[in-house]
Amino acid sequence: MAVPTRDDVDAIVGPATPHFAYQLRARVLELVEDLPENHEVRRYAEEKADLLDRLGHASSKAEEGPREPETRPGWEQIPSAAPADQPLLR
Repeated sequence: MAVPTRDDVDAIVGPATPHFAYQLRARVLELVEDLPENHEVRRYAEEKADLLDRLGHASSKAEEGPREPETRPGWEQIPSAAPADQPLLR
């Protein structure tokens, strides 16, 4: 198998949802497990694995666009409005 690239990591992480975050996290870490610890792609994959871990406790990656204000009517009824950079408490 060829040496994994950042594009390979992004192809796995890109369509991630909270429901599948941990399955994708496992795939990302498996993809780079044979790379040296200081390899750029392995470090990148580990950063994305951390994002997926946070996503597992969130409702979206929320990487693009503005966030909905918490003052929006009905906000308190939304079961989980936590983005991956501010996940729910574990």
